[in-house]
Amino acid sequence: MKYLIGCLGLVFFIGIAWLTSNDRKKVKFRPIVILLVLQFLFGFILMNTSAGNLVVEGIAKIFNNLLVYAGEGVDFVFGGLINKNETSFFIGVLLPIIFISALIGILQYFKILPFIVKYVGLALSKVNGMGKLESYNAVASAILGQSEVFISVKKQLGLLPEHRLYTLCASAMSTVSMAIIGSYMFLLKPQYVVTALVLNLFGGFIITSVINPYDVTAEEDVLEVKDEKKQSFFEMLGEYIMDGFHVAITVAAMLIGFVAVITMINAIFESVLGISFQDIIGYLVAPFAFLMGVSANEMVEAGSIMATKLVSNEFVAMTNLKASTVELTGRTTAIISVFLVSFANFSSMGIISGAVKSLNEEQGNVVARFGLKLLFGATLVSCLTGTIVGILY
Repeated sequence: MKYLIGCLGLVFFIGIAWLTSNDRKKVKFRPIVILLVLQFLFGFILMNTSAGNLVVEGIAKIFNNLLVYAGEGVDFVFGGLINKNETSFFIGVLLPIIFISALIGILQYFKILPFIVKYVGLALSKVNGMGKLESYNAVASAILGQSEVFISVKKQLGLLPEHRLYTLCASAMSTVSMAIIGSYMFLLKPQYVVTALVLNLFGGFIITSVINPYDVTAEEDVLEVKDEKKQSFFEMLGEYIMDGFHVAITVAAMLIGFVAVITMINAIFESVLGISFQDIIGYLVAPFAFLMGVSANEMVEAGSIMATKLVSNEFVAMTNLKASTVELTGRTTAIISVFLVSFANFSSMGIISGAVKSLNEEQGNVVARFGLKLLFGATLVSCLTGTIVGILY
């Protein structure tokens, strides 16, 4: 039964993308089939094989060690602020982002990450039917983050037509930044985080190639990556440390605001209607959760968590999932978890358009105009990933 529902889910989510396509006649089905096969292949390896488990355990061990190293710095500054054997979300989960950001800066400085990102992107361009720039951007977004990635393609940003700009922005919203993966692993099983990262990369190409199909000519298919400005090692390190601090503070501020607002709205709805706002949106999103493979008796709870991510952010939804009083099955937890690992939410629309606008005001206004379609496409990517995990679990 789960295979039947899963297949219906795949047809439904890709079908919605096709119905809203800019040009259905230009949709190339061969790359889509190849990318779907790759999703199932990598998903099966990561979810169901000992080799995949070893990879996940290795990645998790690396990030666990990094969090331990980060904890030394955090404890030196904030160690006396919490009681022994207690934890603080800000201190334990968000502040380590500063160290991870510094590490990314070091790998950037020594040209290790640019080399990996460029050539992985070029390899992907051979199978996804898209240009080199689109492929590079998808990989770079998963490393640098949804706003920082546009700095690296600043040279070409002002020359891009709207359809190519949409693909770049959709990739940025469908992935997550390497700097906060460790924080996700504190809230979710590392297996789900790693699986979502890989599947979202391919899923982003599938959905954007259906919603926004186009051909890239040989003249257009040029990849120009902006070099980092010349800095000394310690100038660079200080800059990335402050970037990580800004991310941590921004996430903390968003969590404080969104959790407070959602709590207030829930209280108002419960006092007036006898049902919380999250329960209402849970019922609205429940059918989509069902098509992803969530059982009928759990789809409202799952829908509520999924919708919370869309209207607030993934951290709020992850904390809701972790603190849920309802005992969810392993399969439902896996589906929801991979759905949550992306930047597909309303706040990201403003972050991405603002990032592009800071580099090119005219293009930033273009991004703002297709913001809702951007969120729609990125959400379908998460749904596609969740559906595949539902089939494979």
